Amino acid sequence: MNLRHLKYFVATAETGQVSRAAAVMSISQSSVTSAIRELEAIVGTDLFIRSAHGMDLTDAGREFLTSCQEILQKVEDATHITHRSASVSGSISLAASYTVLGYFLPYHLDRLAHLHPDLEIKLYELNRESIEEGLLANRFDMAVMLTSNLIHPDLKAETLLRSARRLWVPNGHPFSHQHKVPFRDIAKEDYIMLTIDEAAHTTMKYWALTDYEPNVKLRTSSVEAVRSMIANGRGITILSDMVYRPWSLEGKRITTVQCDMEPPTMDAGLAWKQGKDFSPALQALYSYFQQVFVTPQNNLVAPTRS
Repeated sequence: MNLRHLKYFVATAETGQVSRAAAVMSISQSSVTSAIRELEAIVGTDLFIRSAHGMDLTDAGREFLTSCQEILQKVEDATHITHRSASVSGSISLAASYTVLGYFLPYHLDRLAHLHPDLEIKLYELNRESIEEGLLANRFDMAVMLTSNLIHPDLKAETLLRSARRLWVPNGHPFSHQHKVPFRDIAKEDYIMLTIDEAAHTTMKYWALTDYEPNVKLRTSSVEAVRSMIANGRGITILSDMVYRPWSLEGKRITTVQCDMEPPTMDAGLAWKQGKDFSPALQALYSYFQQVFVTPQNNLVAPTRS
C-alpha cells in the first residue's frame, strides 16, 4: 500500500465517481480503477459498491476513508514543516464570492495557514459587483471569485479551475440511464433555478443558445435547497461539478448526466487591479495557488463534502 492508493481512494470516495476522481487528480480513469482494485486486494475487502450511478462506499470503505484522510493529513502536515523556514508575514485583504467561499476556498485557507502561520488573511464575502468595486478602490488586495463572471476591464484575472456543468437528477430518474440528455427533454421537466452568484443569469444565457427555455418551478439562493428538492424528485437542474455532492441532507442520492449541448464551465480563480504591486505576503498567496493548480498531481485532494 502506498500514498497513491490512498489519494485515489479518497478522491473516488469524495466525488462518488471514478471519472470525477480522475479529473480532480489529472490522471486517467484506468489508473484510478487499477489503484482501487489493488487497494481492495491489499485490505482484503470491498471498499465500494459499484453501480451505474457511481461508487458508493461499503461500511468497511467508510471506516477506511476516515483512516486514509488522517494519514494524508499527517503527510501534509509533515510536508509543511519543511517550508516553514521560508514563511512570510504580513496582512492581506481577500474578497471572495459566495460559491467560491462555500465550496472552494476553505481547504486552501487551511493549507496557507500551515505554510505561512504568520500570514494574516482578512476575508470578506461579497457579490461580484462589490468585489470589483472594492478591488478598484484598493479596499481589497485580491479576490478569489468566479472569473467567468468578471466584467470590469481594469481588473486582471487568472482562472485556476474550470468546473463542468452537468444535469442533476434524482436517483432512478429516466434521464440517469441516458448518455446525453437533449435540452428539448430537459425543458419538459420542472426546473430548480439557483440564483446565487448570478447563476440564474448565466443559466439563461446558455439556454438562449437553444430553442427551448427551462420550466422554472422554484428560484432559490440555497444550493442545499436545490439538492434536497432534486433528491426528493421535485425537479432537476444544471449546475457545476464544484457544488455537486452525490447525497442530499436527507441521505438521498443525486446523480449527474451530460447534456447534448455542453454548457460553459464555471471558472474560479484570482482577480486583482491592473498594475497592482504585490507585497511579499500577496506574492506568497499568489504563488501558492500557482503551485497548487499548475501541478495538481503533486497535491492532496481537497475535501468535497459540505
